[in-house]
Amino acid sequence: MDEVSNTPGRVAGRVTSRDGTPIAYERYGEGPPLVLVSGALGTAAGGRALGGLLARRFSVVAYDRRGRGGSGDTGPYAVGREIEDLAAVVGEAGAGAALYGEGTGGALALAAVAAGLEVGAVAAYEPPYSVEAAERRRQVGVLLDVGRPLAALDLFLADPAASGPRSGVTGLRPGVAELAHTLAYDLAVLGDGTVPERLLARVHARVLVVDGGASPAGTRRAALTLTAALPRARHRTLTGQTHEVAPHVLAPVLEDFLTEDRETVEAA
Repeated sequence: MDEVSNTPGRVAGRVTSRDGTPIAYERYGEGPPLVLVSGALGTAAGGRALGGLLARRFSVVAYDRRGRGGSGDTGPYAVGREIEDLAAVVGEAGAGAALYGEGTGGALALAAVAAGLEVGAVAAYEPPYSVEAAERRRQVGVLLDVGRPLAALDLFLADPAASGPRSGVTGLRPGVAELAHTLAYDLAVLGDGTVPERLLARVHARVLVVDGGASPAGTRRAALTLTAALPRARHRTLTGQTHEVAPHVLAPVLEDFLTEDRETVEAA
């Protein structure tokens, strides 16, 4: 049962994933359901600025991925379990829910739809597929395996395509360092780091792939490759934006895409 939070207009609750893991979420706004999927080190709270803007047109549901915030972390980890978590949240959000995923959250959202999750549409901002970053990410995984999560976090944040501040662990907002272990989950979602073209060929929902005009060239190449691999995708570049996209710039782009007349889109 939902519980009203201490912030006006926002309702907090939990849903149980298939393996029994409790997944915490927030809901605000009225309209068609839209689920926000956070990237590396992200939580539901981190999506409030964007979600608040989108709540003018949508019923926005943001959730804590497993191992973060108010959600549980039943082991052993598997990408399939994260997909089950997202399916449970979509079930709570309502039929025909759309998805917006940022960074690794975009890769997770697309993997879930490829696995059979039924949604209305998907938007993804800079899923961090990168062959160039493969060695760095391998080293991050090694540091996590040997019990050095803060060193892994510092190395991860040195990646130009990574979410979060660039000043290292000492510059992190309180609480983020405790999420370092979840970087292993994001690495698993990304696999070998290349765009999974065979997997994405099974995504038949409408998809919008967005990148920032000031993001690294490799990030923008990955967005184009991703768009080409999807059966019903389009690409949009936001001038002057980086991986830390401004919510007030992104929100109207998402709103326009998610409220398009489907018949017009299909006939185009």
